[in-house]
Order: sequence, then structure tokens, then C-alpha cells
Amino acid sequence: MRHVLSILLLLGLTACNAGTETPGMEANQTAESASETTRRPEETRPPEAGYEPAFGNQTRAPQPVQTEDWAVDTIVQGLEHPWALDFLPGGAMLVTERPGRLRIVDTDGEISEPLSGVPEVDNRGQGGLLDVVVAPDFESSRTIFLSFSEPHDDGTNNTAVARAQLSEDADALEDVQVVFSQYPSVESTGHFGSRIVFQDEGTIWITMGDRQGHPVRRNAQDPTNLIGTVARVNIDGSIPEDNPFVGHEEYAPELWSWGHRNIQAAEIHPETGELWTVEHGPRGGDELNRAEAGENYGWPTISYGIEYRGGEVYEGKTEQEGMEQPVYYWDPVIAPSGMTFYTGKSFPAWQGDLFVGGLRSALVSRLVLEDGRVVAEEWLEIGHRVRDVVQGPDGDIYLVTDESDGRVMRIVREED
Repeated sequence: MRHVLSILLLLGLTACNAGTETPGMEANQTAESASETTRRPEETRPPEAGYEPAFGNQTRAPQPVQTEDWAVDTIVQGLEHPWALDFLPGGAMLVTERPGRLRIVDTDGEISEPLSGVPEVDNRGQGGLLDVVVAPDFESSRTIFLSFSEPHDDGTNNTAVARAQLSEDADALEDVQVVFSQYPSVESTGHFGSRIVFQDEGTIWITMGDRQGHPVRRNAQDPTNLIGTVARVNIDGSIPEDNPFVGHEEYAPELWSWGHRNIQAAEIHPETGELWTVEHGPRGGDELNRAEAGENYGWPTISYGIEYRGGEVYEGKTEQEGMEQPVYYWDPVIAPSGMTFYTGKSFPAWQGDLFVGGLRSALVSRLVLEDGRVVAEEWLEIGHRVRDVVQGPDGDIYLVTDESDGRVMRIVREED
């Protein structure tokens, strides 16, 4: 519902970037001037990898001219590593906790007991209960979707998605069905992805990871499997007939795009309908991409980062024919997770901008876009590991923080 909501809220709104001016800037300066490269970027630390970008503003975009006065408040805390949230009709939130709990949180700070019926998860390392998405037809179907690390008796696991109905008294999940399982399953506790995005009421995208480390990550360049990919399936798990590789024996029929490292943020662009993703990279290589049908995004053959232990990733290439360039990358990394295109009314100067959460960086990165490129970046310092970023129905921006004493927080307009 959060992905469809952003599109609906955009109707009747302009994707302008007008608002309060930065001190020292003239009020009539527009977002177009954000493309000037003379202003200081937010990131001033030395790069970790230091590769040359393929085009201007592919990294370290300058600060924007126009911004908003904002504040952040805590709605609830005491959650154990919350991973995602989505809004129910009426404004309450479904919130996942990675150990395998799903709760309902209202905006007054009330937290429900864990709901029963949640699928078993492999709660090791980065695994557990991950994304939650409310179906666009929830009011009639009461359907939600969950992504999670699916355990197997032989010690392997994989990213999976389950469909379920929220009970009428909202204390349990009913008719739980696993509709998607990444293949192959492997012995790993890392890089599960994963976000669920509704393309429409009947079709979802599912983002996944490369399952972390050599040699399994090499599978991200093998399109016969779903390691390091975006998949597209119908809500019952069947394959859409218009998927890019249906009928091609050398490609997985679920495959939408491949060559990804670990996608933990995904959202539909509210104007174009394109799927945009953000993935964790190696040191100096976090990426923002437009995940287009049938395209290869290069990992691990090309990357703007280096290995975390030091040294180049394989041959150290940043470009190769037949492989897509990221729209933007961060060097050093921000450890991104969660994203939303802002279409609300609370912050007029931010309309049309992209907000990306940062884990290690404890911030939200605001990216100003023009013609599909990043022209400016602003950091909103949160002070906590931001795991998910969601626009609320009230036009505020909601966050969950990945901590043992995790929080649901909200970015609001700062009152004069």
C-alpha cells in the first residue's frame, strides 16, 4: 500500500522543489540551480575506493539550494531490530521485528502483542523477518505480504515471500502461503535483500541479495538462478507472461534484472512507474539504480567499490559493455536501507525527491532528481541506524531503526 499510496498522493501535486531558501541564497533560485557543482557536497571524507565516475554527479552531488526546516520525533521504542513498516487503512502501522515478530503500532505509541501465524524464519546474521507490504486491495481482501529468510532442514536458506490475511480482530495471520522462494538455497546468513514492491494490484517485484561472499556471489552473473536479482511474479507466485525472459531456457522466468549485490531499498517512481532500487555495495560502492527489465547491473564483474578486507573486486572494473551504470553511488558508503519518493504536502520543497535511509551513517539521504539523474544531495542526521523509510498518509516521513532498542520515528515539519 505504501508504494501505491505515493503515486496517488502525487496526483494534483507538482514535482517542484520550491520552499525555504538556504541562508545566503536568493529566494528565487530554483531546483535547476541544484545542478551547479560549485557548492560543497555533504560528503567530504576521503573516498575509500576512489574510482572515477562515468558522468557528472554520479557521486558526491552538491548540497541543494532549497530545503525545509524539519525535526524528528520518536513514536515508540523498545522494538527488537525492526526491519520494515507499512500503513494500514486508518493510519496504524504493521512493523516487523527481525527475530520473527509482527506487531501493530499506532501513531499514539501503542504497540500490540506479536501477531500469531508468522512464518518460521532463519533468525541468524542478517536473516529473519524482513519486509511487510499491505496489498492495495487490503480493505476488501485484508491481504499482506511478508519477506523473510526461509530455513531448510539441511541448514540452507533463501529469501522467500509469504501472502496472508490479517484476521478481523487484527491479532493473527490467517491462510499463510509461501508464494515465492529464491533459488538456489545456500548456507549463508547474509545478503537476503529484500523488499516487496507492488507494480499493480496483481504483480509484485521482489529484491534479493548475492548471499554474501566468494564464490556464491558469482551467481549474480548467472541468469539461470535468482541470486543477486530482482524477480517479478504475480501475487499467487505464478510467472507474468510479459516477464523479459519467459520462454528463454537460459534465463530464470521470474527474472526481471540481475547483477545486484544486496538490494534493501526499492520503490516505484511516482511519475514514470519505473522501479528504482538501492543496494549495499562493497567499500565505496553503494548504488542507486533504475532496475529495468532484462538488464544486467554488473555485480561482481563491475563495481565502484573495493573489497571490505581491501583490494579490488576481481579485476577492479567499473564499466563493461552490456552492463548498466548506477544512477548514483556513495564513496564512502552510507549502508543504505529503505527509500521513498516524497509526494506529500508536509514538505513542499521536497516533493519529487528521493529519501534513502542509512544504517552505518545514521542518516537519511535526500536526493534531488532532474531528468533521471541526481543533481543534489542533503543529509538529514537522525543519530540512529535507519532501516526503513516510508511516507505516511499524513505527509510525514516515517522511519524504523535497526537496533536492539529499535524505534519507529517520524520526520515532521519543525514549527516556528
